[in-house]
Amino acid sequence: MIAAGLGLRPGTGEDAIRACLDLALARLSLSPGDLGCLATVSTRVAEPGLAALAGRLGLPLLGLPEAALAGMDAGCVTRSARVVALHGVGSVAEAAALAAAGPDAVLIVTRIALGPVTCALARKPPRQDRP
Repeated sequence: MIAAGLGLRPGTGEDAIRACLDLALARLSLSPGDLGCLATVSTRVAEPGLAALAGRLGLPLLGLPEAALAGMDAGCVTRSARVVALHGVGSVAEAAALAAAGPDAVLIVTRIALGPVTCALARKPPRQDRP
């Protein structure tokens, strides 16, 4: 499953969020149909633009507590001093994508910023069956 992690400022509209998501997906020639969920920090999950986008795409929207994001900080590639001060992680988008994709997830698209939105994609590595 591929998870899209999103960071956004309050009041960000659906179109701005979709534009950033589409930019991240385009990096790997993916479409919204390839996603399993959208994820963000719990304080942003009720944002109308984000909820509208999740509904339009038919995807679950996960609101993750900051403690869950903090557990993913070691996997974050991007470090924003502002985001660290606000949320305790280098990148909300990267940490949310990793947490939503599950244990052993890896970033497949690092944080992309477009206006007031950031997006990152993560997935679990393919299962390696042992003989």
